[in-house]
Amino acid sequence: MHPNPIYRSTPEMKALAFAAERGFGTLMVNGPDGPLAAHVPFVLSEDSKTAEMHLVRSNPVARALAAPAPALLSIMGPDSYVSSDWYGLADQVPTWNYLGVHLRGRLELLPQEALRPHLDRLSAEFERRLLPKKPWTADKMPDEVLDRLMRMIVPCRLVITDVQSTWKLGQNKPADARNRAADQMATVGIGQETAALAKLMRAVQS
Repeated sequence: MHPNPIYRSTPEMKALAFAAERGFGTLMVNGPDGPLAAHVPFVLSEDSKTAEMHLVRSNPVARALAAPAPALLSIMGPDSYVSSDWYGLADQVPTWNYLGVHLRGRLELLPQEALRPHLDRLSAEFERRLLPKKPWTADKMPDEVLDRLMRMIVPCRLVITDVQSTWKLGQNKPADARNRAADQMATVGIGQETAALAKLMRAVQS
């Protein structure tokens, strides 16, 4: 997380809402030989106190969970390079604007019988976003195929103890300069989802 408090003032619930909407992140734990990471879809509980996910059984992160372990789930949002020329101000330097959320807590394996309910919740969440398409459900799978696939993965849960986020949107620039940069970013930005990031920059309250 960026240390400058100007980028760290977003309320916790807004950061959690962003994480829930994103639904995909990088899960990190300490392994015997150094850090381990896995890229996972997840779903937050209704009270936002836990994040459910699953891992391939052979994933090093899963193998490291002989006991609950400290973990970090990093969720990245839109990002873009910012050319100093875009501000229309003298004596500026290039930078990178971005949005990121860190969920820290205790990662634990769940009993295998928790896997099917978890998978149902996960698919239901993302299928809901595809409406009016008829939602896919696991009931469409032959039992023997579903059972075989489920034997290859394990359910786990992050019990969230800390939420931090960085919303680096040019808050340290005058509104007109920030908006000029946002206009350029929306059309020629270098990064991911640059138009979405530009929209967030324009919404900053000076």
